[in-house]
Amino acid sequence: MITLSDEAREELEEFFSAKEKSPIRVFMSRGCSGSRLALALDPPTDDDKTFVNSEFTFVINQPLLDTTGAITIDLSDMGFEVNSANPLPNTGGGCGGCPSAAGCGQ
Repeated sequence: MITLSDEAREELEEFFSAKEKSPIRVFMSRGCSGSRLALALDPPTDDDKTFVNSEFTFVINQPLLDTTGAITIDLSDMGFEVNSANPLPNTGGGCGGCPSAAGCGQ
């Protein structure tokens, strides 16, 4: 359920070239532009589903996976781009979540 592009795989191989491969968590991050999926190094828990792709272990919380459906990980000019088959919940922007949110409650 997790697809890794060749470019993303190469970037991960470079990142882990001098260190032991750790599990990579897919998680939902909320910020100025609303919800998005992101990556972090984090061990699996009992509530996680684990996937192995190109010798990399990815973990994701089962309820989040139920929401996202299939996930694709690619690489863009801005870093890793993590997309889901299903739309993410619309949580809106975070008031005060970034410097451009000036005026919210101030």
